[in-house]
Amino acid sequence: MGKQTLSVLIPAYNEKNTILEIVRRVREAVLPLEKQIIIVDDGSKDGTADILRALKAPGVEVYFHEANQGKAAAIRTAVSHVSGDFAIIQDADLEYDPKDYAAVLAPLLDGAADVVFGSRFLGGPHRVLLFWHAFGNRLFTLVANILYDVNLTDMGTCYKAFSARALKTVGFDSSGFGIEAEIVAKVCKNRLRIYEVPISYNGRTYAEGKKITWKDGLVYLWYLLKYRFSA
Repeated sequence: MGKQTLSVLIPAYNEKNTILEIVRRVREAVLPLEKQIIIVDDGSKDGTADILRALKAPGVEVYFHEANQGKAAAIRTAVSHVSGDFAIIQDADLEYDPKDYAAVLAPLLDGAADVVFGSRFLGGPHRVLLFWHAFGNRLFTLVANILYDVNLTDMGTCYKAFSARALKTVGFDSSGFGIEAEIVAKVCKNRLRIYEVPISYNGRTYAEGKKITWKDGLVYLWYLLKYRFSA
């Protein structure tokens, strides 16, 4: 029996300074799995798309949106091309380190979990900055815990990993960064087995390219409420 495969989903928008480095790090991550790396350029205007068009690397697939549609749309496109036994979302910046894949995937490989979140608040090393960003994430995580009767520590983490079955169960229809809340809501409503593991985090400032803002917090709230009270 051959190795199982991990599909790495990389939505990218205006990340010309980091896209090749994150691809290198993903490819070099040591795992007992093959890798299918799926990159979706979401209408970048800074030259990221040109870099990706020139990228030739085994196991790397690149798809393009003509116009920017948001992170959720890029992930939906990536999901439509998944062929792996497991999948993980990887931002195209360098805030999250693929060296953490082994820890994040362990509960999936052991058969203990359907979904694993890599938490930035469980003791892993992290860069110190942006109090209000961390506060907002903790606040909406608390809201998610109250609405869905769970005890998550980091709803907004990028590192969300799935078994192939769980990925198909969840499905996505949100827009922008709302996908973080949608995933949490649907995973909880479907009573999938969730694990959290500590990960490292090298957060960026807005001057360094961070994109999420307080307005996305309102989107989080909308999707948490929408899926909690929908059929």
